[in-house]
Amino acid sequence: MPIKNIRLEVMQALEPQVEGFMESFLIKPEDIWQPTDFLPNSEKDTFLQEVKELREESKDLGYDFWVTMVADTITEEALPTYESWLMDVVGIDQHGDHKTNGWAKWVRAWTAEENRHGDVLNKYLYLSGRVNMREVELTTQHLISDGFDIGTDRDPYKNFVYTSFQELATNISHKRVGQMAKKKGNVLLGKMCTIIAGDEMRHHLAYREFVKTIFGEDPSGMMIAFAEMMKKKIVMPAHFLRESGGSIGSAFENFSNCAQRLGVYTAQDYVEILSKLNVFWELEGMRSLNEEAEKAREYLIKLPARLERIAERMKFPQDQYHFKWVEANGAL
Repeated sequence: MPIKNIRLEVMQALEPQVEGFMESFLIKPEDIWQPTDFLPNSEKDTFLQEVKELREESKDLGYDFWVTMVADTITEEALPTYESWLMDVVGIDQHGDHKTNGWAKWVRAWTAEENRHGDVLNKYLYLSGRVNMREVELTTQHLISDGFDIGTDRDPYKNFVYTSFQELATNISHKRVGQMAKKKGNVLLGKMCTIIAGDEMRHHLAYREFVKTIFGEDPSGMMIAFAEMMKKKIVMPAHFLRESGGSIGSAFENFSNCAQRLGVYTAQDYVEILSKLNVFWELEGMRSLNEEAEKAREYLIKLPARLERIAERMKFPQDQYHFKWVEANGAL
């Protein structure tokens, strides 16, 4: 049987469980936070004073910090790309008689939660007065227009490995940015980033549960897909990042170096995420695999130690690249 047909059968078999996943890992719109809960209230007479205080609190945050904030925001704002990509995955069907397909409902509800992240961060950047919003907006439009290719094709197994990994990576990044903001006395931004990180963790827990459930249905197929994703490496969703006038992907390496310098997201984090997934998916004790899958399992178990050695040797430029998004104003 062709691989994609097996994938479809597994996705269809698991679809009745998706409603339960939504109840466990998503929050109803009426019960979850909204961007206006954190931003100055434009309906109140105190709005301008609140904006003034926000701008004052943001002055002590340095150049690398703002570059990271901008890139995190743009990544969140490129949400239309991610939703359209996931809606095309095998087993996720929003057409015809399948409008109530559980997987499609998950993607829409997940997108709705994620949408709040870019919304609140974008408004904060705008009110702070610390960045060139037109350049930020140009980069965002380019990123959505350029699309992305994360090496998963329409394979649900690979896509869920990717989202399991990536949601934890964004949790780490937002959490650390929040900690840095709080350390500089910016309580509001610290709280905002921390609560976004909490959303990302919930989503990570959901996607890793999807993969664990698939391991129960098709262990060999899931193991091989996991190994194939790690051989290609998990690329960040903003890997096509560019500034106005730049070529696709030209800004991403400079942003990555900035995040590495700040310690917001590092090569070591990549290794630790993989190690955590290996443990949660119980690779060490997994049996009843075919020959190819067993080789994939052995590869994955050895991979963290190998990547650890590579991470220890990695060097990153210490010189600041001057993005159009932010005026150079010193390091954090």
